Amino acid sequence: MIGTIVNTATILLGSFIGSIAKKGIKEEYKGALFTAMGLAATALGINAIVNHLPDSEYPVLFIISLAAGSLIGTIIDIEGRFQRLSKRFSSSDLGQGLSTATLIFCIGTLSILGPIESALHGDHTFLFTNATLDFVTSMVFASAYGIGIAIAAGILFCWQGAIYLIASLLGAVISTELMTELSIVGGILIASSGLSILGIKDCKTMNLLPSLLIPVIWFLIKKFFS
Repeated sequence: MIGTIVNTATILLGSFIGSIAKKGIKEEYKGALFTAMGLAATALGINAIVNHLPDSEYPVLFIISLAAGSLIGTIIDIEGRFQRLSKRFSSSDLGQGLSTATLIFCIGTLSILGPIESALHGDHTFLFTNATLDFVTSMVFASAYGIGIAIAAGILFCWQGAIYLIASLLGAVISTELMTELSIVGGILIASSGLSILGIKDCKTMNLLPSLLIPVIWFLIKKFFS
């Protein structure tokens, strides 16, 4: 878990530094940061989709995942809960920024592969690399959205911790095929959050988060009946 702990710490530190820098940034510069983050998120999402979709053995699974996940998320009202949470902080846009930051931190290949490599082989290289990238990203996000971005550190810790635990107990279940499907769905979610930041379409990305559970459930069922 040392790699996950380091990764979590870098996000906390980056968020703290970025929130301090925020005080000296003019509104016009914050707008530029929002645009930059929106474009970056959209590009990262499209890249993940393009790189992994050709390798999918179940090309319809991501559609089913998005449909089922969006219904579950809307019923639970994840977006609304996060928006109410954001009102407790200085930035009214925290919910949007936090959802984007969480997706970028958690759904990247390094963030998924890292805990698996750590659990199965004791190799923390991926997580240390991811920690460096997340440090810079958290500073930029916190400078735009405020210290509330640090909440993503706790989410990342739980996410990578869960992957680490599952990999330790059920290493055979976490196949390359599953990671491919997660990367496709995650890429779509990251791209949708980018569109929301750019003001092109409010995709309510937080309500789509349960979509990430559908591929996992599918592969567990497939593994059980095979």
